[in-house]
Amino acid sequence: MQKRYPLMGWGQVFQQFLTKDNLKNLNHLIKSDSAQVVDKAKGGRSTRSFFEEGRWKEVLSTLKKNDLVLIQFGHNDAAKDKPERYVDIPGYKKFLRMYVNETRAKGAKPILITPVTRNYPWKNGILGSAHGEYPQAVIDVAKELSVPVIDLTTLSADLFTSKGTDFVTRNYFMNLDSGKYVAYPKGQNDNTHFQPAGAKEIARLIYEGLQKINKK
Repeated sequence: MQKRYPLMGWGQVFQQFLTKDNLKNLNHLIKSDSAQVVDKAKGGRSTRSFFEEGRWKEVLSTLKKNDLVLIQFGHNDAAKDKPERYVDIPGYKKFLRMYVNETRAKGAKPILITPVTRNYPWKNGILGSAHGEYPQAVIDVAKELSVPVIDLTTLSADLFTSKGTDFVTRNYFMNLDSGKYVAYPKGQNDNTHFQPAGAKEIARLIYEGLQKINKK
């Protein structure tokens, strides 16, 4: 509350979508009437830096058979101006393959997710993608390795387009008036990170995406 709020990622609010009733819609993935979200996401990390910092090792060491591992990177991989995190497309694919293969080696189930859209570029009332080739790279790896994939880039852009730029900018992203929050006394202009309402809508898209994954 003092340093970060209302900044929030979708993983932080995903647990509420895994109620007993909701899990009935995911019984092709979760054979239980309860599930626990373990959110190991960390801001500012790419596929490479997440691995280099030992964060993936921590995830891997705790995996059990049939755990779901939701894997989403891309924002920071694309940061050419930040060499400590930048990963080109071939490298990005290589790390994604590693995450998938090591998850499977543990008997767990990987699910790839394309990057959530930023709040730009807007053109004629339609939100495009600022992620270049990275979303397609995720889809390519998913196809190559026969991994389920949720195309969150497209899903989130479609959702935000339906809500409109003014609503999304004010309610979903971290565009804050000065003096409203202790952590941001001067306000904030941020069209990448989410407020709670935005995080919850993205979590909803993930939940809906899981429902539609091939039920083989």
